[in-house]
Amino acid sequence: MNYETIIGLEVHAQLLTQSKLFCSCSTEFGKVPNQNTCPVCLGLPGVLPVMNQRVAEFAVRAGLATQCTISPKSVFARKNYFYPDLPKGYQISQYELPICTHGQLLIENEGSKKIGITRIHIEEDAGKLLHEHPDHRSVESTWVDLNRAGVPLLEIVSEPDMRSPQEAVAYLKKLRMILVYLGVCDGNMEEGSLRCDANVSIRPQGETKFGTRTETKNLNSFRHIEKAILYETKRQSDVLAEGGRIIQETRLWDPDQEKTYSMRSKEEAHDYRYFPDPDLLPLLIENDWIEKIRRSLPELPDAKKERFIKDFQLPASEADILSSMKRLADFFEKAVSSYPQPRKISAWIINEYMRLIKADETKISSSLLKPEHVGITLKLVEEGKINGSMAKTVLAKVYETGESPQKIIEQEGLSQVSDEGALETLIDKVIAENPKEVERYKAGNDKLLAFFVGQVMKQTGGRAHPGKVNELVRKKLS
Repeated sequence: MNYETIIGLEVHAQLLTQSKLFCSCSTEFGKVPNQNTCPVCLGLPGVLPVMNQRVAEFAVRAGLATQCTISPKSVFARKNYFYPDLPKGYQISQYELPICTHGQLLIENEGSKKIGITRIHIEEDAGKLLHEHPDHRSVESTWVDLNRAGVPLLEIVSEPDMRSPQEAVAYLKKLRMILVYLGVCDGNMEEGSLRCDANVSIRPQGETKFGTRTETKNLNSFRHIEKAILYETKRQSDVLAEGGRIIQETRLWDPDQEKTYSMRSKEEAHDYRYFPDPDLLPLLIENDWIEKIRRSLPELPDAKKERFIKDFQLPASEADILSSMKRLADFFEKAVSSYPQPRKISAWIINEYMRLIKADETKISSSLLKPEHVGITLKLVEEGKINGSMAKTVLAKVYETGESPQKIIEQEGLSQVSDEGALETLIDKVIAENPKEVERYKAGNDKLLAFFVGQVMKQTGGRAHPGKVNELVRKKLS
């Protein structure tokens, strides 16, 4: 039987606040375990949470950017469950009245498609369990690090509108891009700043009723998300083909074996015994504040892409790549301001710079290669002082050392040979050394011109001006 895959994603985005959701502890990643803690995030008796206003602002920013309705009143609730890294025995979240509802996101995957967003709500993160495998110990040890407990999150819940792993990845990439552009999340999936739970079910083609879904937790890379959904789709299909039934459960992804495995039976909402948190007042948001935040929103990826196409005359494919990362888009615009040749700047960034940084946006801000270095180098090519091949070498050296392009050229002896007298001497030498090729050229084999030009370039270590060499060789041979 042919099945249709139904996919919905629950995305957890850690917010770029300096302090936690309900206390003043730092949110800095990578600190000594349990260093960023206090009585509030440790859940000690007698303490009271105090709402971080910045979190509400970030939630509204995300809601506006995804066309959500912003609720004038939202309520914090206690989500009760017992786990070693949840010190209070409950998680403060939002349930019946979340801060944002009914949004959408436009994705591109074999055409445009709108993916609905059910809700965006605020919640605190749990801690982290660190498992130490036995070596000299007789049993495995598990340690609890509560630095992450109380760190503010947005949970962004999509509608079950995706029908393939590729659509799910396109949705998550677009959502990540928007959150990074907004400055509310750094999007670092390796550090867990952005992670995703995938709800997957299948149903016979043409059926309208949803099948039983499973939830695969804590997927932290686009590749893992795609593979986990593919695996889960096939697993469910195989179960039904054998006459079995799908169990609603929570599963985990094993990246080494590339398979999902059961973690626990799936809880329903009533299992968490949600109720309004008695220590927190409802969150009231005035319309004037919403409009102030709306006016402060930055240019978002789709708008930036359209502007790059219109203002810089870039092909849509290039504009799409440049606008896909905020830091890359900023780098491009700064480079263009120093050298107003956007097509040349774009080509170099896409073909060379992306290779240098290995397409990793986080490397741009710390890179020793600055936008103005690109402008200076490409201008030197335009002036005939270096050629395109030398420019790649120069900018790669600048990336490594941070030295100016001019200094690199001087240190490496990369200035272009343009002196006609010197070039003519070399050309005469090449012609004298290749009499047979000269005869063939004069007999009508014009393609041999490239051979002579190549030999001269070889003699100069690639430093000769190609255009000038071509012109002089042609003149000498005729």
